[in-house]
Amino acid sequence: MFIQVGKPAPEFSVEAILKDEVTKVSLSDYKGKKWVVVFFYPLDFTFVCPTEIVEMSEKNAEFEKLNAVILGGSVDSIYSHRAWMKDLGQLNYALFSDMNKEMSRDYGVLIEEKGHALRGTFIIDPEGILRYHLVHDLTVGRSADETLRVLGSLQTGELCPANWKPGQKTLGKA
Repeated sequence: MFIQVGKPAPEFSVEAILKDEVTKVSLSDYKGKKWVVVFFYPLDFTFVCPTEIVEMSEKNAEFEKLNAVILGGSVDSIYSHRAWMKDLGQLNYALFSDMNKEMSRDYGVLIEEKGHALRGTFIIDPEGILRYHLVHDLTVGRSADETLRVLGSLQTGELCPANWKPGQKTLGKA
């Protein structure tokens, strides 16, 4: 499946762990209500992943101020996630399980031959339209601050120059 910014994001409904409770999360849960930041990481109990996962949790309140929900996950089971959280600590957002790899495949981040996902970050607006899509190598962790900056930029509905930050002047209407 090919996904494209400006087009509807692939629908999903997956199990997740939220505050040590098993739940289900779906893109449709947030339609008409919230921005959704979905991020994929390769696997639990790895080296770079905990740095990203914990940073996103620490910045969760800033995402909430922007009317956004964070959903992070991998191809690991919810039971693996729960066990890993004993090391990571409680997270402030849902950690989803994509054991059947359908969501990773739909979002174009699955490395089929390895059976896990690349580091992918997706920002979806409240109408379910994909507004941002970034995928990069397994060796480089992503920045929650940059994701927040991009989310804030998208929410202005205006043209934002490089390195734009909230409160700065935009270039006008898109």
